[in-house]
Amino acid sequence: MTAYNKGTILLVHPLGYRVEAAGRDISRMANIMPPLGLASIAAYLEKKGYGAEIIDCYAHPDGQSVIREALRKHRPAFIGLSCTTSSFLDGVRIAALAREEIPSIRAVFGGPHVSALKEQVLRDYPGVDFAVAGEGEETLEELLSSDGENPEKIKGLVYRGKDGEAAFTGYRPKGIELDSLPFPAYEKLAGYPQAYRLPIFNYPKAPNTSCISSRGCPYACSYCDRSVFGRSFRYNSAEYLYEHLRYLRERFGIRHVNFYDDQFTFNRARVEAFCTMMIDRPLGMTFNCAVRAEHIDPALLALMKKAGCWMASLGIETGDPELLAQHRQNPDLEMLAEKIRMIKGAGIRTKGLLMMGLPGESETSIRRSMEYVFSLPVDDFNLAKFTPFPGSPLYETIHELGSFDEDWEKMDCMQFQFIPHGMTRERLEVLFQEFYKRHFMRPQVLLGYGAMLWRSPDSWRRFVANLGDFVRFARSNDRLGEK
Repeated sequence: MTAYNKGTILLVHPLGYRVEAAGRDISRMANIMPPLGLASIAAYLEKKGYGAEIIDCYAHPDGQSVIREALRKHRPAFIGLSCTTSSFLDGVRIAALAREEIPSIRAVFGGPHVSALKEQVLRDYPGVDFAVAGEGEETLEELLSSDGENPEKIKGLVYRGKDGEAAFTGYRPKGIELDSLPFPAYEKLAGYPQAYRLPIFNYPKAPNTSCISSRGCPYACSYCDRSVFGRSFRYNSAEYLYEHLRYLRERFGIRHVNFYDDQFTFNRARVEAFCTMMIDRPLGMTFNCAVRAEHIDPALLALMKKAGCWMASLGIETGDPELLAQHRQNPDLEMLAEKIRMIKGAGIRTKGLLMMGLPGESETSIRRSMEYVFSLPVDDFNLAKFTPFPGSPLYETIHELGSFDEDWEKMDCMQFQFIPHGMTRERLEVLFQEFYKRHFMRPQVLLGYGAMLWRSPDSWRRFVANLGDFVRFARSNDRLGEK
């Protein structure tokens, strides 16, 4: 028996923390998103004739035993791990586990964390054999094709040279044509679609899922990591997008899709064509999307509503104009407010996306954010705890802007690892809880959630089933419910 099967890879999405804490993780209770990047890579590799299997430890926290079984069954030559900053060290642990089963297996890491740190990852972690910087499909296909030999010839790869030093071959000369990709291999995700769920009160019907129709972003905000796609921005055509949704509906019975794109409406002609198809040839599906204020108007929103747009998310970040100007292009709060009212006026549910704890944040700026948000018809909002990730512009000078505890496992946007000058972690936590509580005390917000009894009955079932854990989180602000 050979040590491994050439041209075969096991793709793993790490959990990122202790398995025994998964049952108390408020984030998992509220939202489990399929690992679409791994599903895309698996579909691409299989189309090219290679073998690829996926294990999602986030959706299935008991994945360690499943990983061992898959290694013994398939004997893959490579194990691929897609990691965020908070899940990277868990990925290193899984790579060591794989090597216990197959000593000759090579561990390939991808994702935003390794794309940002590149050579540092291989220098500091001997268990990492290769790292993919940027898009993974073509680089992984070439790595499997060569069986790991002559890595210096493969663009987009970080590897160890004969002298043991880490080296990066440089980015691939151009991004992949997205319409040339097969649809992601959803069927390789155990339990799909029932094992995955969108955030509570963010959808009308189940089963539902996430979908990505673009890569990259043309903007350059201070807090965003652009190490995977750089400043490039590419998107699927309207025809591809419609066929993708039709496939999800017919193959898996999906009734609602969340487009997990940074800029869904950036290309107006694409959105108009897609919406027209959804109106002329209905699929019985609705959708959510994220928009940027500069790229919406009443006519487009009316068309989107008619095509089934149920909710639109819009990045606000902060309601303090001076702070916003430090971190975002075109920081026009009056224009943002106008566009939020425009979304609401089109009959589309509105969601605001904010951060607390940006460099320069103060109690005054936080209270300005509260008053700004509470003056708007925002139905739902997400308040993230600012985290300076490797690859973001702020990361390079972050220690000059406050105190930063760079504990990767805690860098999940649900903990204050960075404290701006003039603030304390304790005060930020108090203000964070106050922000959420004041939002949920607003009469129009309470009425909106009450309407979810018939607009999103599945959300209410999930909320009631996990009520104790949501109350615990509201009181303690503790994601994993540590005792």
